[in-house]
Amino acid sequence: MTELLWHADPYRQMAEAVVTGHAEGGGLILDRTLFYAQGGGQPGDSGWVDWPGGGLDIAGAVKGEGGAVVLVPAAPAPLPAPGTRVTQRLDWPRRHLHMRVHTALHLLSVVIPRPVTGGQIGAGTGRLDFDLPEPPADVAALEARLAELVARDLPVTEDWITEAELAANPGLVKTMSVKPPAGQGRVRLIRIGAGAGQVDLQPCGGTHVARTGEIGRIRIVRVENKGRQNRRVAIALED
Repeated sequence: MTELLWHADPYRQMAEAVVTGHAEGGGLILDRTLFYAQGGGQPGDSGWVDWPGGGLDIAGAVKGEGGAVVLVPAAPAPLPAPGTRVTQRLDWPRRHLHMRVHTALHLLSVVIPRPVTGGQIGAGTGRLDFDLPEPPADVAALEARLAELVARDLPVTEDWITEAELAANPGLVKTMSVKPPAGQGRVRLIRIGAGAGQVDLQPCGGTHVARTGEIGRIRIVRVENKGRQNRRVAIALED
C-alpha cells in the first residue's frame, strides 16, 4: 500500500521516496507519494520523478492493486529499478487549482442543498450535477452566497470516523454517484467551518485548500438540464 503524503500535507510539493515496483503498462509504484490518484471526479496529479542518472515526466496517477498509487509516465521510458531512491515533484500550479476548485464545489453543495449525482474537477473549472427538478431561479443570489462563504475565510479541516459511525449517519453522504470507500475501517470527513460556524461536513478523499478565502471568486458559468431530475451547475474561478 502506498503512503499518501498529501493526506497529511496537501501543500507539500517535493518528497523523497523509494521505488517498490512497476505496474503493467509501464507505471511506477513508490512506497509513498505526493501524487493524488484519479478518483471522485478529481484528476490525478502530474509532475516529475528524478533519480541519479534519469528522470520521468509524470502525466497522471491512478489507483492500482492493493492500495498502490501508480504514476503514469507521459511517454514510454525506462523506469528506475525497485529499491531506487527518487525525488518526486508536483506540477504545483495545476494541483493548487484542483484544490481550490474542489473546495469551491463543496461550497456549491452548501448553497444548493440537494443530493449530488455527479461531478468533475478541472484546473480552474468544475461542475456538480444535482438531483433537482427545476434549475436555480436566481444564479446571482447563489454567486453572492458563495462569495460570502469565501469571504468568511472558513477553516477547512479533516476528521476520521469509523465505517460504523458513517452507516449510523447516512445524511453525511451528499454524493449519490460516488460512495465512500468501504472495507478500510475508517472514512475521511472534510469539515468547512468550526463549531457554530460550520457550514459543511461530508466524506471526501480529495485535496482541498486550508481556508475558503484561498479559493478566490467563484463564478457560475452555466446551468444545464441533464434529465428530468438532473441539473448541471458549472463554475469557474477568477483570480
